[in-house]
Amino acid sequence: MAFVEDWLAALRGVCSEAQLTSFLRRAGLGESARSRPGRITLDEIVRLYQIAAVETGDEMMGLWSRPIRARALQHLLTTVREASSLPSALHRFSTFWNLLLDDWRLEVETGPARLRLSLLPRAEPPPSVQRFGHMLILKLSHGLLSWLAGRELPVAGVAFAFPRPAFAADYPVLFPATADFDAPRSAIAFDPATLGPPVARSAAELVEFLDRAPRDWIFTRSREHSLPLRVRELLHRADGPDGRLPEVAAALGLTPRTLMRRLEADETSFQAIKDGLRRDLAIRALRDGRKSVEEISHDLGFSSAANFHRAFRRWTGAAPSLYRPGKG
Repeated sequence: MAFVEDWLAALRGVCSEAQLTSFLRRAGLGESARSRPGRITLDEIVRLYQIAAVETGDEMMGLWSRPIRARALQHLLTTVREASSLPSALHRFSTFWNLLLDDWRLEVETGPARLRLSLLPRAEPPPSVQRFGHMLILKLSHGLLSWLAGRELPVAGVAFAFPRPAFAADYPVLFPATADFDAPRSAIAFDPATLGPPVARSAAELVEFLDRAPRDWIFTRSREHSLPLRVRELLHRADGPDGRLPEVAAALGLTPRTLMRRLEADETSFQAIKDGLRRDLAIRALRDGRKSVEEISHDLGFSSAANFHRAFRRWTGAAPSLYRPGKG
């Protein structure tokens, strides 16, 4: 939930509290975002975007100093769809946004080994960084280039001009690259050798992309770029959250000690990844509503429902019942 707090703060600037309460309720987040701490689902984020972008009349929902009026995304897609190459599409992307943004400008740097899009302040002192806004516009550039390429493009690097947040582990879910923080500028980089040519996109495909937005561009399908996500994926596919460190390390071609050291460098641990997987599997099962708490606790390897309750409160700060359908 902390990941979207900046977004909710921006929304409060472009709608009333009553409207925001309505947006959250209809997105499945309950009457107040603060009433359900911890984790939210990808579907809930998509629904909130689709409701708020339309009803605020701002497709960036208060994230920038100037409202981004309705159909801006449609015009952006029409513009980049005509590009003869992916670097050209990124230049068109930057030109489009530079016509709309007042406080920040986008700059594209090209070279034989790098194509980089950066966010730069238009004035000194620079305006404060809206973390969700910077993430969203960089992710939109990646999503549009991937749409034009017909596949998810690899990312050479992504950096953000703000300190590493407590929810930094969520960024690999969005970007197929390691995220750097406290950088001089927010930027996303690609290796030109990995881009390839754009594919022809029809008007019908453009409409489908818009109808599904932001689902097709905000979340990455790649899971192999991040060691913590690779560990999580192995646990999920094989023995589940009860998987053991030696088995996972062997599957990755590493010794247990090396795996622990590399996870520590990523500011996480094997146990933290297991707990995160258990937490998210529990939330999914609770939201689904078909299993009892006792069944869920058994599935996740807990000896009793009471132990599951204690662990769930430690993971999320809330009781499992708060994640049941219809609860807020």
